[in-house]
Amino acid sequence: MAGVGVKLNRIFQKKSIAADIVGFAYSIIITIAPVLLIIGTLLLMGLVLGFNEVDYLTRELFSCTILYTFVFALLTVSPFNAVLSKYMQDAIYEERFQDILPCYYLGLFMNMILTCLLGIPFCLWEHFMGGVEVFYVFCGFCSYISMTFVFYSLVYLSICKDYERLFLFFFTGMAMAFLLCLFLNLRCGWELTRSMLLSLTVGFFLIAAMEFAAVKRYFRQNSNRYKPVLGYFKKWWQLVVANFFYIFGLYVHNFVFWTHETRTVIVKSFVYNQPYDMASCLAMFTNISATIIFITNVEMHFHEKYRSYSEAVIGGKKADIENAKKRMFRQLSSELMNLVRIQFIISVVVYLLCLVFLPRFGFAGSVLRIYPCLAAGYFILFLMYAAILFMYYFNDLPGAVISTLSFFTATLVGSMIAMNFSEIWYGAGLAGGAFIGWSVAYARLRWVEKNLDTHVFCSGQLLKWGNGPKPSGLVYRKHCPDKNNA
Repeated sequence: MAGVGVKLNRIFQKKSIAADIVGFAYSIIITIAPVLLIIGTLLLMGLVLGFNEVDYLTRELFSCTILYTFVFALLTVSPFNAVLSKYMQDAIYEERFQDILPCYYLGLFMNMILTCLLGIPFCLWEHFMGGVEVFYVFCGFCSYISMTFVFYSLVYLSICKDYERLFLFFFTGMAMAFLLCLFLNLRCGWELTRSMLLSLTVGFFLIAAMEFAAVKRYFRQNSNRYKPVLGYFKKWWQLVVANFFYIFGLYVHNFVFWTHETRTVIVKSFVYNQPYDMASCLAMFTNISATIIFITNVEMHFHEKYRSYSEAVIGGKKADIENAKKRMFRQLSSELMNLVRIQFIISVVVYLLCLVFLPRFGFAGSVLRIYPCLAAGYFILFLMYAAILFMYYFNDLPGAVISTLSFFTATLVGSMIAMNFSEIWYGAGLAGGAFIGWSVAYARLRWVEKNLDTHVFCSGQLLKWGNGPKPSGLVYRKHCPDKNNA
């Protein structure tokens, strides 16, 4: 994302209110705009067409279908995207552009297999055991497949830094979904949730199709070299583990509370805990600005220090390398502290606004009792994620695995324990797990700082790894001529 920092610096260097607004809007576009567009479309559909007037069972079935679509699409993508992103970056660096399409096709094939292995049995259960009609089940499955395709292709276009085009894809897809929903419901007389589900499925499929066309537009040649892609999963398996445990950890506390006595089961298939899930959603959006702040600040400031250090390593003197390293880690600490300070202020303000205004919109009782602890947990969680991204900068994959595994395990165990407490402490599992993950990640960053020279200069190999007989340990033999024959 180096190009992002250049563009943001160009915007903010004008030092005017208009430039700050433009820079903030661009930061939103490159981070959370797609999510906001989808949520906005769902809210607009419900507001215009009277979603709240639909009977309870139908309304909850639709809500659960959308919830499961997003959660499990993100989970099925998580084991693949980190490794495939690494392969694509290496291919672009080495100018092997013809190897991008094999990576895309093979990754998509594996992702679809995993997606179908999870989705098809669930859909069969939903129809035969839950009694949901075939049309509704099929639309939900297609929506799930399309959203998986969307999440998968996002990585490729993000590496190409075409964020404006991505925003346009999502805007077009959601606009089409909204207009189609109006047509089906108002003109064709379709039931509202059927209209909304089919329209969203069409919108997601349209976004996926446009993303696929963009990938084909950028990378036209195909080398048909698929084996090296599989080799990356073996070589960079730590990326798979770290990314999966982080994404799984985001939702594992919800899964734990789906087993709580306050859970709700719809059509013998969908399980959820409405108060806890709603509080989780509010807590996440309370702190989601941390993503925007972190990406903009890092790309504008830290990346320059990181590049200076890399250039010093390649051709600088020892003193230059040491000075560049100190400046880089000072900037790293500064970015983390700035993120804590700014996000803390934003989170407190948003938290107070939620306490004042949410009861007027029907969000009260259990939701607001669970919300505070979860808000604190998500605040720490986004700080942990920032530290993990810094580990990726330094290629500290063991540290990323340890941090995400600690976060996942502590969140799982902590949520199981917190389930037995009063509602105000339900979010203690996430807060505790995020704090442990953050502590491990920060300690690992300090370890990287102390051992960076060893990591950079002592990780090479004198002999190439391979299978075969062990080379002889003899390196020198002194030849002594026979004096008797002299």
